[in-house]
Amino acid sequence: MSDATSSAAITEKSQLISYFESGNKPKDQWRIGTEHEKFAFCDESFKSLTYDGTKSIKAILEGLAGRFGWTPVYEAGNIIALTDNGASVTLEPGGQLELSGAPLETLHDTCREVHSHLHQVKEITEPLGIHMLGMGFNPKWGKEGVNWMPKGRYRIMRDYMPKRGKLGVDMMTLSCTVQVNLDFSSEADMIHKFRTSLALQPLATALFANSPFREGKPNGYLSYRSHLWTDTDPDRCGMLSFVFEDGMGFERYVDYMLDVPMYFVYRDGKYIDVSGESFRDFMQGKLKALPGELPTIKDWDDHITTAFPEVRMKKFLEMRGADGGPWKSLCALPAFWVGLLYDQTALDAAWDLVKDWSDEERQLLRSEVPEKGLSATIRGVRLQEIAREIVGIARSGLENRGRIDGQGQDETHFLNTLSEIAESGITPAEEKLKAFYTRWGEKVDPAFVEYAY
Repeated sequence: MSDATSSAAITEKSQLISYFESGNKPKDQWRIGTEHEKFAFCDESFKSLTYDGTKSIKAILEGLAGRFGWTPVYEAGNIIALTDNGASVTLEPGGQLELSGAPLETLHDTCREVHSHLHQVKEITEPLGIHMLGMGFNPKWGKEGVNWMPKGRYRIMRDYMPKRGKLGVDMMTLSCTVQVNLDFSSEADMIHKFRTSLALQPLATALFANSPFREGKPNGYLSYRSHLWTDTDPDRCGMLSFVFEDGMGFERYVDYMLDVPMYFVYRDGKYIDVSGESFRDFMQGKLKALPGELPTIKDWDDHITTAFPEVRMKKFLEMRGADGGPWKSLCALPAFWVGLLYDQTALDAAWDLVKDWSDEERQLLRSEVPEKGLSATIRGVRLQEIAREIVGIARSGLENRGRIDGQGQDETHFLNTLSEIAESGITPAEEKLKAFYTRWGEKVDPAFVEYAY
């Protein structure tokens, strides 16, 4: 019997509220969990990797397991993930390789973990003629040139997403992000952090905008990855207006998740397609595919991973607005949000800047940023000006944390790349567009060389 079927059945909403409440942690137990995705490609052709073969995703996973002691995870006989001391390496639908880092105490620890992972990957991939690319969207290949990974949940999502939007399959197969997961101490602390980070998510999108190409040409956006989410599935994406309303709390987020249609239920090693059905019905034993069966907390845990708002709550808050990027930016994203959310003075200052924004203004900013980046405006103020102030607040938050490494440095230097972007107003996407029209000769192939890991 699987873990899911052996645990207690869920019949009451209070059980789901308790699930989120169990995420409350005292400040001394707050941790930083960083996730980043990157494209794997063949050096000679820049093509995405197949799952099987000499130059393949499977070869990378088996190499990491064999040389560095990661524990393989299998599905239907296929290696599809690795685990090691709270961290995991997983696969996105199109073979994007993701590190889901362990919960760590400082940004120094987080950055060491990122460096260690990328060095390990490089040791395995370079002899195979494979490298990794950090961008928000595949600059050269369309979804027809991507190979789907053998994970059951992705087949269900691939079939369902086109029913709800035009760009969901592109999002699954051709995009990469960098994210950070951060803790809260109480329901009130969660609300404060959720509102502040959600309002500022478009700013993070602008600072990290790094997906200006599609199929070898400029696509009209600075963050095409961010644009994808606007036409993926309106039931499970977006800025979550209710977060800013009176009555926001754990129960209100539970209500939201109960209204998000399901994708699947996992039983005995297989994904069962229940797409479009209701978790509320599941709690009454009314799923068509599993009549009479009740959900478990594992089913709820799976279900909440199928919502994709700009900030997502699990037993922590997940920042989801940023494009994947170069090595140095992978440490900048957690530094940005830790600086803003893990110091009370910084959190209060950041909230003061955004608390009067209306829902309409937040939505408008969200819609403008993918195309305009730091040139987008809110209330007539250029986003670049706000970025300078917010990055400064994040820096002060990291100074207040006072976490020093072995060389006597605090965590503020991880923000240097963002300070440069905020000062110049030039996003990584705009740097690449300039190169495209000048020294790259209107080709995107050089991106695979200049920005390879």
